[in-house]
Amino acid sequence: MGVIRPSLVSAVTQNRMVMSPAAEFIDHTLQVEGSGARAASDADRIGGGLGFYGASIGAVRGTVRDAQRRYPGMTHDEVTTLASELWSEPVYERRLAAIVLLQRHVTMLRGNDLTRVEQFLRDARVPELVDPLAADVVRPLLVRLEGDEATRGRRIIDRWAAEADPNLRRAASFL
Repeated sequence: MGVIRPSLVSAVTQNRMVMSPAAEFIDHTLQVEGSGARAASDADRIGGGLGFYGASIGAVRGTVRDAQRRYPGMTHDEVTTLASELWSEPVYERRLAAIVLLQRHVTMLRGNDLTRVEQFLRDARVPELVDPLAADVVRPLLVRLEGDEATRGRRIIDRWAAEADPNLRRAASFL
């Protein structure tokens, strides 16, 4: 996919489901924060068939922080839905923003959120997304689980370790 020019993104966005205001804010801000040179460099370095806006990691983190200030008090369902919405487009910075959002709200995640995270991992395409998702979202989530939920979580991770999907095996190796 490579470098994404904002004008192309706008055209694509107009032909798909309307984004929530929070997702729209994050997506637009990441596009504005991006640079063509960084996007080209990241596309060459990371690849994976992803698009790139060229926004820095600091810009991604700051954008998620600003979104939380703009849309305070998000519930569990709002956070996980927003993460899914950001993840829905194969754009590196959007997916990284979804991970940062989940990192910031990891204490509200539940054992059944591993299903959503598993889908993210299967579609991550690159270690630069798999690694922080596993280390900074799944690992702290597993630590918090108790009783039957912890047992179920452990079984899920054991299944990931035996999967043919290299992203799931990689994620399981962090846990």
